[in-house]
Amino acid sequence: MGKSSETFSKKEKEKKKIKKRKDKEEKKEERKAMAPKGQSLEDMFVYVDEDGNITSTPPDPKKKKIINKEDVIIGVSRRPDIEEEVGPRTGTVTFFNESKGYGFIKDSRTGDSIFVHQKGLLQAIREHDKVTYEVESTPKGPGAIGVKKV
Repeated sequence: MGKSSETFSKKEKEKKKIKKRKDKEEKKEERKAMAPKGQSLEDMFVYVDEDGNITSTPPDPKKKKIINKEDVIIGVSRRPDIEEEVGPRTGTVTFFNESKGYGFIKDSRTGDSIFVHQKGLLQAIREHDKVTYEVESTPKGPGAIGVKKV
């Protein structure tokens, strides 16, 4: 006679599935029994008070505030436009690597660090040199062009 194809682990898995189904049915029946029947629509409403808390009582109409739709701002407020300086800026070279051909200039007015590449140089520069330059916008941020010593 042949060996049975059902193993112990298969039987255990099948028992677990059946138990899970029974538990699910019992929970479903329990929810149905506990569900409030015959509630009116008003009983199912919840309200938010002036402090933002959820409550079952409707708000007091005397405390109602009227808000104009023009006063409501949706989104992020615009940042004020910064006026760009006209003419060359001044700064100090904080770092410059001659072998790689790039460095940084610290703006004397704003203290920002501006990237400078050797293509933007009009004269050779070194660290701690005082320079004048103009700023151009690059994909990676501001970059200095027309750099020359003061």
